[in-house]
Amino acid sequence: MSSVVYVSGTFDLFHRNHLKMIEYGAGLGDTLIVGVSTDELVCSYKNPPAIPFEERIAIVSALKYPDVVIPQRSLEHTERVKDLNIDIFVIGDDWKGKYDYLRDLGVKVFYFPYGSGISSSNLKAQIVDQYKELITNSDQHNNPDVKS
Repeated sequence: MSSVVYVSGTFDLFHRNHLKMIEYGAGLGDTLIVGVSTDELVCSYKNPPAIPFEERIAIVSALKYPDVVIPQRSLEHTERVKDLNIDIFVIGDDWKGKYDYLRDLGVKVFYFPYGSGISSSNLKAQIVDQYKELITNSDQHNNPDVKS
């Protein structure tokens, strides 16, 4: 009997931990569906993604692992699990415990460990810091046209 795996995420500023989670999901079953959170959904619980939904879903769709990539418009997955016959649900461990209720539906839930280091939030902070340094360095220099 084939198993359906659903990997859930925002996939903003796509990075290697996103890829690892999708690869992990692909290895757990026969059919891999990846749900990419819409901008509206993301904005309902945190700041807007840096990369618009259309770009994020195109990036994930271009990967070799997913069989299907779909928009994810809700954080509540009961109906999605039933409609798509999902056997296995994978999400980052920053959501640990949030989807345990799916186990009552017979779904295996895996919280993928991102580990330390790279994350979209960390990447955004790094970009801001680098930009601030660039501005500071470009604004704090001697003007060659002004005699001291």
